[in-house]
Amino acid sequence: MEGIPETKQLSWLHTHYDAIRRSKYFLLMLLPGLVYYIIFHYIPMYGITIAFKDYSIFEGIMTSPWTGQRGMEHFIELFGSPDFMRVFRNTLLLSIYLLLFSFPMPILLALSLNEVKSVIWKRSVQTVSYLPHFISTVVISGMIFNFLSLNGVVNQFLGLFGVESQQFLLIPDYFRTIFVTSDIWQTIGWGSILYLAALAGVDPQLYEAAKMDGANRWQQIKHINIPAIIPTAIILFIFNIGGIMNSGFEKVLLLYNPNTYETADVIGTFVYRRGILGADYSFAAAAGLFQSVIGFGLVIFANWAARKISSNSLW
Repeated sequence: MEGIPETKQLSWLHTHYDAIRRSKYFLLMLLPGLVYYIIFHYIPMYGITIAFKDYSIFEGIMTSPWTGQRGMEHFIELFGSPDFMRVFRNTLLLSIYLLLFSFPMPILLALSLNEVKSVIWKRSVQTVSYLPHFISTVVISGMIFNFLSLNGVVNQFLGLFGVESQQFLLIPDYFRTIFVTSDIWQTIGWGSILYLAALAGVDPQLYEAAKMDGANRWQQIKHINIPAIIPTAIILFIFNIGGIMNSGFEKVLLLYNPNTYETADVIGTFVYRRGILGADYSFAAAAGLFQSVIGFGLVIFANWAARKISSNSLW
């Protein structure tokens, strides 16, 4: 703290020491989470160096040789791959569709439930909509397979109207619709919890004042409820932007097949086939690093944009 008078330095240190001493038990509660992230998230980041090496499991990370062209050989190979533009386009499209259709649904559900007067009906809807969140992705994918099979519920229902049965999961044009629709079903209930909590914190006097001014229910939603959930929505939107390059890798991996690679193959599944199944770990690390850097950049941009547009942001 060069340039600051010694008395002010001592005062600053004393103030912060007292704050730490008063919060010591809270800091101890924070310690397990901090240790977890250091051990399992930060220390393993050293492994990204294999993206710039010809990694061999027999030589290890330290002794594996660096690639040519200043360590960028795997990135050049990635960007020059005939599959790269396809998986990059699919990743972006799936993520954009999730943001456009899946992200707003919990908001709409929360606003709707907030208007329900019957407690029994409200709790019943909440319970039913929450349940899919607690089902594993593997089970969800199995249910989708059963629903969309030739003898599944969807084909039986369409058969009532004379529509011929189809193998929906083998048709590339249907994959994105199936993926986004199932994501809405799986996340809408759980995602609405934070918005319902924000709405529960609205001062009831605001509604009374609005009624006295002649505002109807739609006007109250527009001028009271929606502004109340905007800060929460912005924070969650920034988080979703950060994961835009992931595109629900696990469910894509469970649902896609060679017939739907055209619209379903994303960066995550491409890395899995090339890196894990093909044992090309350095190439997979380069693709994964590219994916992470794009996601990090999008978080920075989304936070900057949110701070410019409104006063709500992560930092």
